[in-house]
Amino acid sequence: MTTIISLIILGILVLFLGILKKQSWLLPVILTGLIAAMALTVMDWNSVRSFNNGMLIVDHVSVAFSVVLIFSAFLIFSLAAQYYRGVQRPLDDIYGVMIFALVGAVMMTSYGNLIMLFLGIETLSIALYVLAGSHKEAITSNEATLKYFLLGSFLSGFLLFGIALIYGSTGSFDLHQISLYVASCSGIYPTMFLAGLFLLIIGLAFKIAIVPFHFWAPDVYEGTPTLLTAFMATVVKTASIVAMFRFFTLTFNGIHGVWETTIWILAAVTILLGNLTGVYQPNLKRMLAYSSISHSGYMMLAVVAFSPMSNNALLFYTLSYSIATIMAFGILILVREAHGNDFFTSMNGMAKTNPLEAFCLTVAMLSLAGIPPLAGFMAKYYLFTTALEKGLVWLVIIAIAGSAISVAYYFRPIIAMYLREPNGIPLKVEMPYKIHLVFMTLLVILIGLVPVFLVGIL
Repeated sequence: MTTIISLIILGILVLFLGILKKQSWLLPVILTGLIAAMALTVMDWNSVRSFNNGMLIVDHVSVAFSVVLIFSAFLIFSLAAQYYRGVQRPLDDIYGVMIFALVGAVMMTSYGNLIMLFLGIETLSIALYVLAGSHKEAITSNEATLKYFLLGSFLSGFLLFGIALIYGSTGSFDLHQISLYVASCSGIYPTMFLAGLFLLIIGLAFKIAIVPFHFWAPDVYEGTPTLLTAFMATVVKTASIVAMFRFFTLTFNGIHGVWETTIWILAAVTILLGNLTGVYQPNLKRMLAYSSISHSGYMMLAVVAFSPMSNNALLFYTLSYSIATIMAFGILILVREAHGNDFFTSMNGMAKTNPLEAFCLTVAMLSLAGIPPLAGFMAKYYLFTTALEKGLVWLVIIAIAGSAISVAYYFRPIIAMYLREPNGIPLKVEMPYKIHLVFMTLLVILIGLVPVFLVGIL
């Protein structure tokens, strides 16, 4: 609760700084506020509490994933000075909306009531509709926000309808009461409840970009301003997968049912289609969009596995994925700034002109591909191990095959940077930006080498 209150105060403060024309204060205040919000969140670690009759629940899972969300937002805001350095218009509205989107994401990891889940999703979604179209001069940005708004509004109807059917079956929005109803059914559920459950899965699957509800992601990611695409690919995805994970762990409480087969199929198809389609993408940004889709499938393994270790595996995976993805988008920002595009040919010879930036992108790509000893490898190892312990052998085989396929497109920028001749346009990078890139690179390496600090904390 203190996390949400502190972030709301920070968002309001940012808007007031905009009114006072203190543009130079925005980023320092935001970064400081996010650090304070993380500290307040960690202080709730050993206190399991519920607020407003169970609407919000503060436990180890909500605290841990809230820290991941806020830390991801901190890394994204640390790249904002470079990304917006040539922009003349005030940025307080964009920064404020991003913080309010973060509030919605935190609500999605802490809800104990389906009404609070819907409020969190809508708080996040409405903010994203605005952010996707924040570059008003670009036709691609306008197209992205229109697609996202229309499809998001349509799928929100599915989600709300699903919640209504679950309420009609169980007589409650509270997750604890729903879990008691599920236990009383003894595996035989009414048709209305099953319909509501599948509609709820569809609504959340859209936010996570799960196949076949992924079709919006490539176009929206490509048209949205790059910094905000990084926000959508990390913060939004993490919040959505945790929301689904929280629903099944709190309501079904170890009871596998008809939903397990559904999630199994969605995860397998998402992993295969996301990786196979990523091979054919012509530029880095669109490739990262399909990479994000495939990683949604990997994260679904934690939901299907449904074991005590799923919490830790999902936490490790979301943190590793978020850092590596934000780092990749950080380099993408520099490439688009220098060349006006993000085709792989624009990265030719970067290892000679910008060796540090090339190394950072290489570490990000290798981590996302799951190459040891980086964080991405350890994250997949723990996730696959958790799934194998629950007997999901074929799903793990599909996931390993998907990882093998992903090497084909993750190595494309690496080959361009190290095996092609430079195109004569070096990237212009300020020292603070380099420090942020190095910091993220070290995190990816250290998390992979010393995973013991994260494994087993939940």
